[in-house]
Amino acid sequence: MTSRTSNFCIDARDPRAQVAWWAQVLDDFRPADDDGTDDEVELIGPAGRSLIFLRVPEPKTVKNRMHICVRPVDCTRDEEVQRLLDIGATLVNDLRQDDSGWAVLADPEGNEFCVLTTGAHAAGVAHG
Repeated sequence: MTSRTSNFCIDARDPRAQVAWWAQVLDDFRPADDDGTDDEVELIGPAGRSLIFLRVPEPKTVKNRMHICVRPVDCTRDEEVQRLLDIGATLVNDLRQDDSGWAVLADPEGNEFCVLTTGAHAAGVAHG
């Protein structure tokens, strides 16, 4: 017996704003039909998997224990990093090297995520 991912829940001060921001980042996710609530807002992804942003009263205070990694589809890693910075991400840790490494960014609420390299050499390569 095994399990399959269904969704990933992310705490947020403003779930609706987080969904709008992440919809700009992820080309294969779309906002769910609006049910009128602001406490739980969802981005639907491939195979019905989703990111759910849940309203919490407290701000983020420590490093994420789990994070999202994104891999650019139609541009270089560095171009994608710049695009994300331009729409409101912040650079947390720059671990980029010529054609390897990654950049750790934070979304507008401070949740860390990584932008990985593109290209065949990057497929299947994990990072720390």
